[in-house]
Amino acid sequence: MKVVALVSGGKDSCYAMMRCIDYGHEIVALANLMPLDDSVDELDSYMYQTVGHQIVVGYAECMGLPLFRRRIRGSTRHQHLNYKMTSGDEVEDMFVLLNEVKKQIPSITAVSSGAIASDYQRLRVESVCSRLGLVSLAYLWKQDQTLLLEEMIERGIIAITIKVAAMGLNPAKHLGRELADLIPYLLQIKELCGINVCGEGGEYETLTLDCPLFKNARIFLDKFEVILHSPDNIAPVGFLHPLAFHLQHKMEPLSSGSCDIGSGKVGYVCEVQGDSTPDHMVQSLSACSQLGNCTTKNLNLCISRGSRDKFSIGCWIQNVSKTLDGLQEDLISVLGKIELKLNEDGFDWLNVIYIHLYISNMKDFTLANEVYVKFITEKKCFLGVPSRSTIELPLVQVGLGNAFVEVLVANDHSKRVLHVQSISCWAPSCIGPYSQATLHGEVLHMAGQLGLDPPTMTLCSGGPAIEIEQALLNSEAIANCFNSSLVSCAILLTVYCAASLTFCERTEIQHKMESFFDDDSDSIDVKRVASPIFLYILAPALPKGALVEVKPVLYIPENGDYGIGNNLLGSDSKEMVWDFQTYTISGKICAALVSITKDVAAKICPNTEPELISGDHIRVIAKFCVFLVNKVLLDNYLFWGDLMHLKFYYTAYLSMTAETLNLIFYEVFAAFAEDSKSFEMGKEPIFSLIPVLSSGRSASMEDIITCELFASKL
Repeated sequence: MKVVALVSGGKDSCYAMMRCIDYGHEIVALANLMPLDDSVDELDSYMYQTVGHQIVVGYAECMGLPLFRRRIRGSTRHQHLNYKMTSGDEVEDMFVLLNEVKKQIPSITAVSSGAIASDYQRLRVESVCSRLGLVSLAYLWKQDQTLLLEEMIERGIIAITIKVAAMGLNPAKHLGRELADLIPYLLQIKELCGINVCGEGGEYETLTLDCPLFKNARIFLDKFEVILHSPDNIAPVGFLHPLAFHLQHKMEPLSSGSCDIGSGKVGYVCEVQGDSTPDHMVQSLSACSQLGNCTTKNLNLCISRGSRDKFSIGCWIQNVSKTLDGLQEDLISVLGKIELKLNEDGFDWLNVIYIHLYISNMKDFTLANEVYVKFITEKKCFLGVPSRSTIELPLVQVGLGNAFVEVLVANDHSKRVLHVQSISCWAPSCIGPYSQATLHGEVLHMAGQLGLDPPTMTLCSGGPAIEIEQALLNSEAIANCFNSSLVSCAILLTVYCAASLTFCERTEIQHKMESFFDDDSDSIDVKRVASPIFLYILAPALPKGALVEVKPVLYIPENGDYGIGNNLLGSDSKEMVWDFQTYTISGKICAALVSITKDVAAKICPNTEPELISGDHIRVIAKFCVFLVNKVLLDNYLFWGDLMHLKFYYTAYLSMTAETLNLIFYEVFAAFAEDSKSFEMGKEPIFSLIPVLSSGRSASMEDIITCELFASKL
């Protein structure tokens, strides 16, 4: 990609450019924000480093690139973590600046920034990039700061301290010192005082005088004065005010990047003027105006709800005619129906924690996203957009439409969302309206993770075993952001395998999953409560042509007390014919899988071949499943009202339609509700029937039906 780099003069923005080049991108322009008044060194800004701004003008000639600069007219008006477009805010100056760069250099598609640990800065850069249709590149994000600082020095960045503001740093002693000389001392006070060695906590700021990207010249600071801003006895604050500098040329000026801005001047400097009033973005049409023919479709709702605190809604199109509509029409209908149901109960998309998006053809994945963003937007979900997983299912084969959506809803605004849209070395970015993970009620719901190499966002080569290893590493990186560990806290891991995999490849995936949790169990700080449950699902296709995808659910207690956890495995003895696994924590959470394998089916439906299962046999199996679900709940001191979701995955090769299957299960549940008075059966079912190629608790995936339940008192 062609990149415009946000530069402040500091080491981080320069090294971020170097990392962009490492990953094959091309820096074609620089962008800098500076004080409105040249005589001012530092602004009271949460966003921008402005000390040393007098020197940044030299970067254009040093690198042989156009430099776009804008004076900061705004101030810090919107101080919440998640930025909302605000007139007069300093972030809007960045928008105006990058918007002008994009106009003058239309080939630019990405923005580089040096964010390492600040969510505040990263989210604002991502907000501006999103509005401009640009990709945010943040290759320093979440990197170990000690290693990062050492890398910068080893790779030739020559920078001096231009501001100090931390315990252990003295303006008289440490201002103007080369960073390479200060590293041992910075590491020492890190151990003593806990400072960020890269200065991410505002401990110090730097000015880069030379680096490998400065092909044409390097900077020499000839004259400066020390300004003591705050003579504090413990952590005095001071900075350098540059008075004179010069460039020492290395060779004849050469352009290190191409641009198409018209003038073609090497080292061209352009000051961007203009109003910082936010652009008026074209808002998407309201969902209700897009519903189209949803009211004419046979839309089926599934609502698992015992209370208004937390529940799930599933929606699919049933009894589809031979003349099928496309994905766009079906997905609009399904999402529209869910939105209407949410609104009926006083909710909206802000209350949604997680979304399962099932589509009939992964070739329509891009189209599905286009429809999706008409409904679920960052504006509607100001606390953060829901996490999501997307897979292809054999929907049409069983008489359903092209889209099937499930949403998990909470009756409060207490969720904590991690949504990193920048491409980095940390974990795969989520460029779009879905997040990496959402924490609610001590349960972390993580988006489906592919085996993507984070900095390149491409699938790891080497086959499914390599992909699942990377997917698990990506999941672990996300869990770490919640001070947690995948190994210690995983409750349930759903592993989606592509249909193209052989049995041996699926078995290898299972071995990788098991060894990942077994090998790391002794190296983690938090003791694992119980072994997680693995659910394997065979799907026709996965996003990006991936061979495997993992969707983790974790338990993260607020007080650090993990309680008493246990696993319970079913048996196939004469007394018990069921095959199931549960994961419980102190009566608060229960996840369970009930497997109706061929062996189990043979015992409860004697003299029946799985391929010849009739409606009567399914009715027996359904009753058996309801009995086991009830048993699992009671054994764990939970009730039907504690259910968050109840799903039945069934093989699409059963000789009956989804409509017939749904009717049988509904009748069984209604009869059970009437007999036991355990719950009230309304007009809508409390379960989802999900067609898959196959499923099970192992990679063999031999279940005829797999029941997944998740109940919580949290």
